[in-house]
Amino acid sequence: MRWSWSAARVSTLMRMSSADPDDFAFLAADAAAVGADGPLPPVTRVSLTDEVSALSWGDAPATVALAHGAALNAHTWDATLLAWLAGSPASPHGLLAIDLPGHGDSPWRDDGVYAPDRIAPAVGDALAAAVGDGLLAPGFTLIGHSLGGLTGLELLRTGRASFRRLVLVDILPLPPDAARTVAAFLDGPASFASRAEIVERALAFGFGGARDALERGVALNTRTTPDGRVVWKHHLGQLGARGMPPIDAEALWPVVASAPVGLDLVLAEQSLVDGPTLRRFEELRPESSVQRLAGGHNLQEDAPGPLAAVFASLLDAPNA
Repeated sequence: MRWSWSAARVSTLMRMSSADPDDFAFLAADAAAVGADGPLPPVTRVSLTDEVSALSWGDAPATVALAHGAALNAHTWDATLLAWLAGSPASPHGLLAIDLPGHGDSPWRDDGVYAPDRIAPAVGDALAAAVGDGLLAPGFTLIGHSLGGLTGLELLRTGRASFRRLVLVDILPLPPDAARTVAAFLDGPASFASRAEIVERALAFGFGGARDALERGVALNTRTTPDGRVVWKHHLGQLGARGMPPIDAEALWPVVASAPVGLDLVLAEQSLVDGPTLRRFEELRPESSVQRLAGGHNLQEDAPGPLAAVFASLLDAPNA
């Protein structure tokens, strides 16, 4: 096992108690779960700007950047990226998975607002910094899940980032109540006696697939306070339902219609995207690829191998 640590731009990691796993504690198990044999690829925790932290995979500049959904973090992609890298040895990607503002190791916003239009400037600055530092190649592809995908659309709307393709994972501009189950889940305690308590709460709300995968996700998305309580790393865990990002869906549909970049959509069988919303997308972007995979909204955790195969089919072909 080999980890690569940048001398210049490694962030100051959150100080964790001995009860907290480090950034890479689960990678070997993730690799085994998706059948990724061989040495683990090098991965580095980097600070792109004061507002955005990220995980940089591989030794070459990334050709793909990934942005996660609300209340998740960059580690949500780990198993998917391991499967993708293992399955595409002839086309090795550098990959850059960011922590959106207020999530993972990225600092919380003072205003506590995480709508796509509010966080897009910080994300755009971070992506530009990554290009400037040689961590991200010009003309990269952006993969965005949920809030990350909507932030990608906002970046296109404002021209704050330059990428050649956007792959949306189980998201389109949706009405405000589309994520009501997530809001209800977040509208709970701000701290817990244990991670097991969070896992049980998540299962009660229908989140997560296998228990071990959910336990991993909870472990990497929480930290232990000095008094032994477990709290979320993301700011939404403190804000509750009122912190769920407000979405102006109608402001983003014109972007879907006219964005001068490739636009692809990967949907879950148990998707937040309903039939009329999907038909609207297909009418506006008839040339776009639309694929559906078995699993819930967090496809990168429910179906990492199949999702990696979709990414490879979209992005690994010559001139893709």
